Amino acid sequence: MVPHQLWFEPEKKEYLKRTNYSNYFDMENTFQQDYKLSKKERQRLHKHPSFLIWFTGLSGSGKSTLANLVELELHKLGHSTYTLDGDNIRRGINKNLTFSAEDRTENIRRISEIAHLMIDAGVITLGAFISPYMKDRENIKKTVGASNFIEIYVNTSLEECERRDVKGLYKKARAGEIHNMTGISAPYEAPTQPDLEIATENETTEMSLKKIMRFLTQKAL
Repeated sequence: MVPHQLWFEPEKKEYLKRTNYSNYFDMENTFQQDYKLSKKERQRLHKHPSFLIWFTGLSGSGKSTLANLVELELHKLGHSTYTLDGDNIRRGINKNLTFSAEDRTENIRRISEIAHLMIDAGVITLGAFISPYMKDRENIKKTVGASNFIEIYVNTSLEECERRDVKGLYKKARAGEIHNMTGISAPYEAPTQPDLEIATENETTEMSLKKIMRFLTQKAL
C-alpha cells in the first residue's frame, strides 16, 4: 500500500516512478461506487436542502465573521451546517500547500471536493476563503453544481482591510516579511456577478447578516 502521507506531497510523482505503484492513482483504475442512500433521502432526513454558501473577499474583509453568524442563525432554525474556513483548513488537510498561485488553486480544488461531499451528505456547507482567482471559483461551481452554489462577495476595500489588520498580516506584508499576500503582492480578482454582495464599510454586521438571511430564505431555504 502506498503510504497515505505521501499522496499529496510534491514528491509523489517521483516516488511513484521509483515504485511499482506508477498506475495506482490512474483514474482508469478507480470505479464509482453507488450506495443505496441518495442525497434526496439525506436531505429529507435533515428536513432542508443542502448547498454551498461561499464567502470570498480580501483577508480581513469579514468573511469568517459573517460565515460564523450565518451558521449560528441557520443552527437556530434547526438546520444541519458546517463551516469550512481558510485558516483552519490550512492547519490540517492543506497544511502542505504554500501560497503560490498553483497551490492556491489546489487549495480551493480540495475544498470544493470536500464541499461536494458534504452537500451530498445533506449538510448546508459554508466556505470562508479568500479564493482570489475567478477561474477557481468557477471550478467550485462546476464541482458542486451551479444550483448548489451561492457566491457571496464580501466587498471591503484594501484600505479598510489594512486598517483593521486583525491578524497583523498586512503589516508583515508591507515590511516584506510575507510574500504572495493577496491585495499587496498577489492579485484578487473580484467577482463580477456574485449572487450577493456585502459592502461591509457601508453597513453594520447586523445589517449584513439580515441581508444574507433574507436572501437565503428567498432563494434556497
